[in-house]
Amino acid sequence: MALVLADTMLSRGLQAIQREIDNAFDVLLPVPEDGRKKLIQAIRHATIGGGKRIRPLLLITVAELYGVGRSSAVRAGCAIEAIHSYSLIHDDLPCMDDDDLRHGKPTVHKLYDEATAVLAGDALHAMAFELLASESTSGDPFVRSELVMCLSSASGHNGMAGGQMMDMESENETFDLHTITRLQQLKTGALLGAAVEMGAILGHAPAEARAQLKNYARDIGLAFQIVDDLLDHEGDAEKAGKALRKDADQGKQTFVSLLGPERAREQAQALSDQAIGHLSAYGSEAEMLRAVARFVVERDC
Repeated sequence: MALVLADTMLSRGLQAIQREIDNAFDVLLPVPEDGRKKLIQAIRHATIGGGKRIRPLLLITVAELYGVGRSSAVRAGCAIEAIHSYSLIHDDLPCMDDDDLRHGKPTVHKLYDEATAVLAGDALHAMAFELLASESTSGDPFVRSELVMCLSSASGHNGMAGGQMMDMESENETFDLHTITRLQQLKTGALLGAAVEMGAILGHAPAEARAQLKNYARDIGLAFQIVDDLLDHEGDAEKAGKALRKDADQGKQTFVSLLGPERAREQAQALSDQAIGHLSAYGSEAEMLRAVARFVVERDC
């Protein structure tokens, strides 16, 4: 019964966040009647009506543990989702993964063109930090500065972009389990970790609480990527809304290729359990975070 209730809570929470993030981007991205029109339409295509919104859900949930107002947390959630969306736009380009579908919709470069896709990603990258630097997100300049530092570190060469480079290099090199783990901690885990940390920053969470939340985020980030590898190996492309089996076709080492599906599944479950253990200092107010930890290993898309 507890798991069913948690699943219901998570489903409702995700639906609420999806609506709020979509509505916020709708307001933030009015379509101008000038030469920028196609650019804004492309950005709206990438940001509105797609994605699970796990990152903003994590950020907003942690922020609300410490009494942060919903509107501030949603703005910060839009910032991290802007970075995530820009990375997907660029990742789908022919020079990278060359994908035609994302969230069951044509990728930006397929619906528009490659130049527009590059500019849409560039604009979203800038938009993320514009949102975080705004007093509408926080009236505390130190909080705004820390938010910018956190998200920029997680996005750059020591975070997501560095992980993406390692991922491309894995087509030409043989990576061991340690290197694949590092790759995924950067490519996928860095932004998930930033989502949790940014919620804590908004809430002025104490150092000890931040440490436990960082450990939680590290474990769910790695579990999330292991399940992504499993889904690429054996998932349903229609449910995923994108092409699958590409890692094997490109000769990339993954958790599945190195551990095998069964051991990979066991490792993901162990990480989920460990993540939940990091929340032992919290009561029912952190149940959404526990539900996310369970969801990342139970999802089928």
